[in-house]
Amino acid sequence: MKSSFNTLINSETPVLLDFFAHWCGPCKMLAPILKEVKSELGNALKIIKIDVDKNQALAAKYQVRGVPTMMLFKNGQQVWRQSGVLQKNDIVSVVKQHL
Repeated sequence: MKSSFNTLINSETPVLLDFFAHWCGPCKMLAPILKEVKSELGNALKIIKIDVDKNQALAAKYQVRGVPTMMLFKNGQQVWRQSGVLQKNDIVSVVKQHL
């Protein structure tokens, strides 16, 4: 997964990583919000969900201490990070700053 992961985050298109867990209540609240974000921004944004229980090494690499944690990458660089649930408009405005 490492090489394909690096290819994904090295995209010119912003990539929003959603570190989540199936047992996490706030993560379940965030999922439909991210669907709305994707429908509003379309191909201007890639959203990738990462299950921290299945990808512990990746979660450790990025020091994910709680879920949900979202990170925005552009050209391989982390440009934004936030833990917790945000509303659609907040996420969209952050992404638009990096388009």
